[in-house]
Amino acid sequence: MADTFQIKGRLHKKFDIESKTASFQAREFVLLTEEQYPQYLKFQLTQDRCSVIDPFQEGQQVEVFFDLRGREWNGKYFTNLNAWRVTGVTKEAESSFDLSDPEPPIGWSTDDGLKAEDFGDLPF
Repeated sequence: MADTFQIKGRLHKKFDIESKTASFQAREFVLLTEEQYPQYLKFQLTQDRCSVIDPFQEGQQVEVFFDLRGREWNGKYFTNLNAWRVTGVTKEAESSFDLSDPEPPIGWSTDDGLKAEDFGDLPF
């Protein structure tokens, strides 16, 4: 699967590294999304990527880059959110729109030639 995904949220919980076998280790963490209906999403880090989450504190705003992984075992199906990169989110990146003083589209004029007294006789 070539598709990768990314999502922003608050780091809710970090778990310890677990050694599944002598040659395989995994670590999980939970991200809390910040939307109308917040979601608790559990991600998995594996092998040498288990330490990717170390620099971040619980409650910190982060962005997670991940792949979807699915498998079948004994007639049951499992899906993992396999994280491969985590970055901190700065305050500037959190606000994606600047609504302070929008520029008009190219070719539009903001000077329509009307004055406040021109609207004195309007019935509404």
